[in-house]
Amino acid sequence: MADVITYRQAVAEGIAREMRRDPAVVCLGEDIGAAGGVFKTTAGLHEEFGSGRVWDTPISEQAIVGAAMGAAMTGMRPVAEIMFSDFLACCWDYLANEIPKVRYMTGGQVTVPLVVRTANGGGLGFGAQHSQATENWALTIPGLKIAAPATPADVVGMMAAAIRSDDPVVFFEHKGLLAAKGPPAPPDHVVELGRAAVVREGADITLVALASMVPVALTAAERLAEEGIDAEVIDLRCLVPLDTRTVLGSLAKTSRLLTVEENPYQGGWGGTLVSVVADEGFGLLDAPVRRIAAENVPLPFADALEQEVIPTVDKVVARVRDLSAY
Repeated sequence: MADVITYRQAVAEGIAREMRRDPAVVCLGEDIGAAGGVFKTTAGLHEEFGSGRVWDTPISEQAIVGAAMGAAMTGMRPVAEIMFSDFLACCWDYLANEIPKVRYMTGGQVTVPLVVRTANGGGLGFGAQHSQATENWALTIPGLKIAAPATPADVVGMMAAAIRSDDPVVFFEHKGLLAAKGPPAPPDHVVELGRAAVVREGADITLVALASMVPVALTAAERLAEEGIDAEVIDLRCLVPLDTRTVLGSLAKTSRLLTVEENPYQGGWGGTLVSVVADEGFGLLDAPVRRIAAENVPLPFADALEQEVIPTVDKVVARVRDLSAY
């Protein structure tokens, strides 16, 4: 086994492990077959499993997700790819009104065990229509689970949990992490959806992050350590289920909270987390809760302007300094 694996390799490996384990697992999406996907996250799947289980589709998000829904309702476990998360808007009726509701409307007689994978987020200069972080869109829809791993090992383990789930899962793969490297997942690795990870322990402030913001928070924490500020970093890993217990447990130690989120400030997941903390953990705090999030503007194409919009290490460090003054 290799010493390290890239995030994009981990996506393909995570899917392949489940396809070997369960013949009901199939994949569908644009150019995911012989081409290996536009981001090469399905490389090798067509060669191993053939066109009977890896289906290239037309350029139609509605067709992809609609076919996946039908397949799931009739006993398969489809893994559908929407090339960019921005394009979830093209199949939003299925994601918002159909897929999450079937199990509830049939009293559990019909389930829709599918995964919708999608490349998410900014920072790479892809422009306003290909750079949005859209986890917060799905967060507004009851009945959808939301996964957003930050490391290759978590990709594999969370993919296993997502495919095995009897509830539909939207699986966000951040474009800025695709080339990131990390230790490979051990055999039979499964990461429970809804369990956050403390990726750096600290005593002075809790930084809660998701996906590409996890390395941003970790880098900021290392810089702050040079100033004598000891930051704990939590990788949420999932938004639904949301592991508030781990966050509240950290706050019992640090008494300060900063969320680091790539969603726009207006409607970002941090607002939901902060409301839970205000309701269940207000007595734990010694300082106001603060959020770092993207600005409420379309993502610019120019690199320098894009960095002004999305959260950066410098912005996190500056906000933590302010909180540490309390």
